[in-house]
Amino acid sequence: MNREKLYNDLSGFLAMHFPCKVQKISINAGFTCPNRDGSVGYGGCTYCNNQTFNPAYCHTEKSVTQQLEEGKRFFVRKYPEMKYLAYFQAYTNTYGELEELKRKYEEALMVEDVVGLVIGTRPDCMPLSLLDYLEELGKHTFLLVEYGIESTDDETLRRINRGHTFAVSAEAVRKTAERGILVGGHIILGLPGEEREMLIEQAGILSQLPLTTLKLHQLQLIKGTRMAGEYVKDPEAFHLYTADEYVDLVIDYIEHLRPDIVLERFVSQSPKELLIAPDWGLKNYEFTDKVKKRMREKDAWQGKYYKY
Repeated sequence: MNREKLYNDLSGFLAMHFPCKVQKISINAGFTCPNRDGSVGYGGCTYCNNQTFNPAYCHTEKSVTQQLEEGKRFFVRKYPEMKYLAYFQAYTNTYGELEELKRKYEEALMVEDVVGLVIGTRPDCMPLSLLDYLEELGKHTFLLVEYGIESTDDETLRRINRGHTFAVSAEAVRKTAERGILVGGHIILGLPGEEREMLIEQAGILSQLPLTTLKLHQLQLIKGTRMAGEYVKDPEAFHLYTADEYVDLVIDYIEHLRPDIVLERFVSQSPKELLIAPDWGLKNYEFTDKVKKRMREKDAWQGKYYKY
């Protein structure tokens, strides 16, 4: 790793794949979740309120094409030459009949200036028939499958009602990567019971998986979730990081992470009206600037303490 770079960021990764500026546009394609309809469980993950995922243009009564066109209009005024990745984000975007999934993915790719797909899903929702299809699709277009891993600790996964173990996540990541498909992971830092030492160990565990990208974000307590109720009953069970504490945690984490993993983000911003805590008053780019500044001060870089 070039130490001047500090860490592998998303813009550098996309620049290796595209000769132009590329922006993700989120889509709510009307899928549900097996952890809500009884297939895996009921009630969903304890932290989850999917309203936090969706921009204003993401409504299920709108077609995939309409959502993408409205998303494009949002960006095109500033960047007329922009190209786009259709980001199937809300709920579980591989949970449906194969033909329905294919129709929605292919509809997105038919939209002008859409140059690839990002598909967010659960690791227990990737049947072999869909993997076969995605393997072929990935030979012709940019494709990134992003799995919600959330934690590498099975006790934590049980506690948040995730409905699968870490072994399921690891297997899904490996099987997908074996097909030549780019694989992303999503992790929440600060889940109840996960102390700092556990999280730093987690970085090493994830580094053993064939992940291309990784998203980190802080635990947020969101209105309307079971976890929000748990916090009211037992606030001592939660450690809600201050912004400065979380900056230091992120830096420590990525210093122990495999150097070639692409870090898509460090934080997530939930709508103000839904967020209970922590409210740092920072935009994503402002937080990222704090991370970079602190890394330079500490002479830190991604993979500094990674053990090969």
